[in-house]
Amino acid sequence: MKIVAVLTAYHPDDRLVAVVDSALEDCAAVVVADNTPADSSSLASKLDDPRVTVLPIGRNLGLGGALNLAARELPADAEAVLLMDQDSVLPAGLVAGLARHLESDPAIGIAAPTPWDAEHGGAYSFGTEGKTVEDRPVVITSGMLVRRECVDRVPFRADLFNDFVDMTFCIDVHDAGFRIVQDYTLQLPHSMGDRREHGLGPWRVRVIHYPPWRHYWIARNGVQFVRDYLRRRPLAFGSMGIFLGRKFISVACWGPRRGAQVTALTRGVLDGLTGRYSLGYLPNGAFPPGVRDAESPGDAA
Repeated sequence: MKIVAVLTAYHPDDRLVAVVDSALEDCAAVVVADNTPADSSSLASKLDDPRVTVLPIGRNLGLGGALNLAARELPADAEAVLLMDQDSVLPAGLVAGLARHLESDPAIGIAAPTPWDAEHGGAYSFGTEGKTVEDRPVVITSGMLVRRECVDRVPFRADLFNDFVDMTFCIDVHDAGFRIVQDYTLQLPHSMGDRREHGLGPWRVRVIHYPPWRHYWIARNGVQFVRDYLRRRPLAFGSMGIFLGRKFISVACWGPRRGAQVTALTRGVLDGLTGRYSLGYLPNGAFPPGVRDAESPGDAA
């Protein structure tokens, strides 16, 4: 199976070279969609390998926009696409293990490893101990191996900018008739951000600290997700309500700059209900979500 890795970058550090090198061990080529809002010539010089293509987008289109541009650059004979983050080095054997799932069953559209918290130890998802492989409704973007047909048929949601792009893609792939499997025997080191533990009586509570702009998009896109998928996923309303409720509580109790964080979450919920964007919550150099997403990297630079 010919596999091409697609990696999205945003102000990458020195780890990017190691990530690309690990992908070239098992993939025929690597496409790097660089969302850094500046000239990417220096990045191309660091990745001086004929098998690596760097797309200098020149602005931050978000995760979905960058993935859609990278999908247009895939070789015609690519059979599967490995989606990667800029800070996750692939362990030996992971790509081959994922490829076996796609090769064994044409109904499988996505095969994913289990994200592993290398800093603190353990899987991010609870209840995975003793499991091997199971069908899942959604998996995270980093490390998923996607059948080429799925990428050709299902676009990524560029209008969501960042959060819930993976969830909506998985649901659309599943609704197109494909299975999604997660292999718990394959572990991919993955950073979920600034995770801290706080005391709550006799319990310890894990909280991931995000900047206000990120909490805005989590809330905004969470509500947008419910609006878009409620008919297909009736349980989304309740589960999203619990998820966002926990976000408000964790931010109000333990978040830094609590006023700004609560304001960002509140604005995100309101904008999600109306389908609007507060562009002030876009990172510096970001482009309005979904706008001119179809342009070529050369036009975008």
